Amino acid sequence: MILVEWLSQPWPWYVSGPLIALVMFGLIMEGKSLGMSANLRTICTMSGAGKFSDFFCFDWKRDRWNLMVLIGAIMGGFIASYFLDANAPVILAQDSINALSDMGFQDAGTAFLPEKIFGLASNSAIVLMISGGFMVGFGARYAGGCTSGHAITGLSHLQWPSLIAVVGFFVGGLIMTHVLFPLIF
Repeated sequence: MILVEWLSQPWPWYVSGPLIALVMFGLIMEGKSLGMSANLRTICTMSGAGKFSDFFCFDWKRDRWNLMVLIGAIMGGFIASYFLDANAPVILAQDSINALSDMGFQDAGTAFLPEKIFGLASNSAIVLMISGGFMVGFGARYAGGCTSGHAITGLSHLQWPSLIAVVGFFVGGLIMTHVLFPLIF
């Protein structure tokens, strides 16, 4: 029972950080890179996309180990949605709750998926999610990888382009949070 309770809570940085570092060290020793968007390229290549674009012409079997990340993410989402308490309170700073309440989020601090954004009843929420998905996909491709690939793998390999990409991700996040998000809501 204690194990289930411990697993159902976010892990503290001093547990998850060293675990991520240990995994990255092992991957560096094996000469491998980790990233979620690389899985999408591998799946497209496996599906025959190389017939339509040279970008997908590579030896996908060399990278099939990375599909475990995708499978793990899907399994983690399944486990979280079916076995963890979705009604657990969200731990937010009071200033964040107040700022979100000022923007009209009545469930700030009480729900992981605010109804105002994720309630599919509104057309603006659907447009926001679809356009956000396309922008993330385009951005990941344009930057040569996603946030996890650059921030975790690229920085651990001391890659200069990954540092530039991570700085760009943070600047973009700050602009979205402090400029665009208040304009939208």
